[in-house]
Amino acid sequence: MTERGIGAELALRLGKAAAFSLVAGTIGGAAVLAGQAVAARNRSYAQPELGLALRATVGRAGAPPLRLVLLGDSSALGVGVERFDDTVGGQLAHLLAEGPTGRQVHLSSVGVSGSRSTDLATQVARALLGERPDVAVILIGANDATAMRRPGEAAAYLGAAVRRLRDARVEVVVGTCPDLGAVRAVAQPLRQVLGWSGRRMARAQTAAVLDAGGSVVDLGAETGPVFRADAGTFCPDGFHPSADGYRVWAHALLPAVAAAATSASRH
Repeated sequence: MTERGIGAELALRLGKAAAFSLVAGTIGGAAVLAGQAVAARNRSYAQPELGLALRATVGRAGAPPLRLVLLGDSSALGVGVERFDDTVGGQLAHLLAEGPTGRQVHLSSVGVSGSRSTDLATQVARALLGERPDVAVILIGANDATAMRRPGEAAAYLGAAVRRLRDARVEVVVGTCPDLGAVRAVAQPLRQVLGWSGRRMARAQTAAVLDAGGSVVDLGAETGPVFRADAGTFCPDGFHPSADGYRVWAHALLPAVAAAATSASRH
């Protein structure tokens, strides 16, 4: 997740939000949404930490190797935390290294903060440079949802990325758009609009990913209640996850990623 889309583009797209009569109801409601969008745009948000490792090896020497690559938006980089071990990738790598299979995880990330599904084609090309990864984890959709992109259009780009990776014999796990209705950086009723948009995006993503041969983890359904209940799952900007938030995501992703790693080992 990133602040992109909560900014100027979201304000420009509030004509669509005004049509959500179930939330706004009146022209006055639309004005409230517009004001909240401006307030959200002017907030300070966490930025990528240049010191975070984009490549790291986790696990004991001699353990079965696993090449794991992350693609997507700021979630794939760990925006909101300062240590590699607190990122979703770092926590996934440690869970895989310390789990029953005891993998030595060679982790890399080609994610770019602010990315949308249309940006995945370039990331796939980067991910396939050099030694082929065994498993790819894609975290995308929040910026598409906050910008009110058409879910089917955004999901089509995601499906194409998954298909390219599968054609290259890479196992793929997609964490769908998280629960945007949980974010603290946005007030109601705009938060409710974003939550609605995120759920639509996640449904479209699920269909596209399964059709392309990937696996899906519905982050909104599986982890949204935790984020709604515990403000500590967000970093101070109220939008990006904290170390605890990324830990919740890592545990939600782990079963699918572990299964993908097992499938990759059979290739």
